[in-house]
Formats: sequence, C-alpha cells, structure tokens
Amino acid sequence: MNKLFNPILIISVALLLCSCFRSGKSGVTLNEQDSVITSARLLSMQRAEAYTVVTVADPWKGGVLHRYVLVPRDQELPVNLPEGTVVRTPVQNALVYSSVHTSLMGELGCLDVVKGVVDKQYFIDSTLVAGIQSGAITDCGNSMNPTVERVIDMQPDAILLSPYQDASYGQIAKMDIPIIECADYLEYDPLGRAEWVKFYGELLGKRAQADSLYQAVVTAYNDMKQKAAGATTHPTVVTEMVINGIWNVPGGQSYMARILADAGGTYLWADDENTGSLALDFNQVLAVAQNADYWFIKWTNINSLKDLQGAYDLNKEMAAFKNKHVYVCDTDKTRFFDRIPFHPEVLLREFAAIMHPELFPDFHNQMYHHID
Repeated sequence: MNKLFNPILIISVALLLCSCFRSGKSGVTLNEQDSVITSARLLSMQRAEAYTVVTVADPWKGGVLHRYVLVPRDQELPVNLPEGTVVRTPVQNALVYSSVHTSLMGELGCLDVVKGVVDKQYFIDSTLVAGIQSGAITDCGNSMNPTVERVIDMQPDAILLSPYQDASYGQIAKMDIPIIECADYLEYDPLGRAEWVKFYGELLGKRAQADSLYQAVVTAYNDMKQKAAGATTHPTVVTEMVINGIWNVPGGQSYMARILADAGGTYLWADDENTGSLALDFNQVLAVAQNADYWFIKWTNINSLKDLQGAYDLNKEMAAFKNKHVYVCDTDKTRFFDRIPFHPEVLLREFAAIMHPELFPDFHNQMYHHID
C-alpha cells in the first residue's frame, strides 16, 4: 500500500509548476483551416508567432478532448492567450506511460527528456532500462495507480499518457501538471496516426526534425502504395488468430485493413464499417476466410506450422496453412508496437513485398517471417 502523501508537498509542487500550466480565455479566434495537420482526424495545430495551439478532438463524444497552448519556455507568457492548458516547451522532464512514445522520443534525439515511467516492465530500450535500474529514471509504479509520492519527487513538467473513455486519471489529474493526452492510437488512417509526430515535435522542441520525419514517411508510403497499385493480382488476406476462444479480426475501416488494401491485398472484411476489431469465434472466421491466400499473425513463439496447430488444432483447416502461406510477426523480438505507429511505411512494405514479390525482388522482411 502506498504511504499517505503530504498535501503540503502537492501544493508546493503545484506552485513550482504553475509556469507550465494555465487555463484562460481570450478574444483570440482560431481558424481550423490554418491547421498544419493534414491527415490526422483527431488533431489540429495552429502555429502562431508566440505560441502553438494544439487541439485534440474527443473520439468518443465529439467536440474537444483537450486543448494545449505551447509556449517556448525562454519567453514570457504572452497576454490574451487562447483558452487551454499551457505547456512550456521544450518539455524537459517528462513522465511517460508508453514505450511507443519513448521510442519516438529516441528517434527525435531527446530520450534524455524521459525522467519517469510507469509499468517499467514494458520498456525494453537498453538506455531506459539502465536508467530505471540506476534510479536516474523514476519508476512511478502502475499506470492504473501511479505512486503519487514519486511523481511529486520527480516534478515532471508534462505527463504523456494514452487517454481512454471517461478517464479521470486519479490523483495526478489534481497536481496541476500538464497531462498530454496521446490519442494517436485512436487514429485509423495510417498517415493520420503517423502525423502526431508533429505534435510531439512541438512539445520536445524538435519541430524541424518531426516535420521532416513525417514528410519522409508520407513520401515512402505513397511511393510504395503506388507501386503496389500496379500489381496484377490482389490476393485475399486474413490476419491474427484465435486466442482464448476469440479471434479479433480488424474491422473493414481499421488501420490494418487500410494498410492491407494499400499493399495490394483483398481484405475479406473490407465491406465492414468498423474502425476497431470484431470479436469472432473460429467458425465465424473460417466461414469467411478459410480459402484466404495469405495469413498474417502478430504473436509470440509461433515459429512453425506445428506451433500454430498446437496453439489451436483447427488452424490446420485454413488454406493458407495448407499452402504454407502463413507469416508471423514476433512482437517481442521486432518491437512492432513501438515502431509501426509512426512508421506505417514499414508495415506497408512488409505486406506488399510478401504478396507481390515480383515488385520488390530485393526486399528482406524485418517484421513478418514465413513459417513452414
């Protein structure tokens, strides 16, 4: 059980951090048409001379989930700021909940900003692990119930976390520390999700690097999409596998479905309108996808068709199993979940090269490997 925390400490920290957090109203009018965001549906960003306004849309109820006003820390706060949570940039002392975002921070060259984490077992980057072990990076406990005393001690100037519906965030929401609601995972357009790098670049003082990174992703993605569009075949595809009786199939408008289509595949649930997943049983999937040409699976410790059959005996009934057209991504070894959100071009190339090897004769897969 956590020790009782001293409310005086919380008040003191609030005063120390007041320059990083502020809400207010002004007569400033924001024009959504001026947003530098082009693909992300949940994000808009207007850059003014003295500050940047970032608006995160509420994916569940509509309207605004959170609005941030980013102000360089080396200048005085401008008068008449737009309404929103003021964050001084670049962020220098961050508590980060997800390795997805620490991975991006490393790519932008500012991993040293990470001064605290929760759920430390999910961070496998060697630099972070060493920092956690030495105490240079604070272990703030469990993401569902962070250790308040440790958060107070590390005095973060921002907390980066992934929001969920009707989230309250408990005690940390009362500490006057800017909470950055990282809703990028709720974007279902691949380039839309990747475009959140612009927001994180603004937060970290890496605008030029972030904009350049995103443009490189867009160029590579669209080039490969155009190349795959020239394929003469469009093989049918099924993904994932039954786990504990449930087969979570990506919806027809989901992130995965869109990438498969852009890679020149025919996704068998393409007519479905869901942007998330469909929870089906094995027989429901078998009825639709038994004769699928390719089967892509994200899981661990599936290194052969024997392993796949051992996981669920009826997997052997799939045509892709019989034809040895099964490809597995070991999510532990490939760091799939850290890498792909901001690099959809990597996943697109994987699928396109597997389904259309004639178009990518020199490509060697990094994520998915063939099993037999």
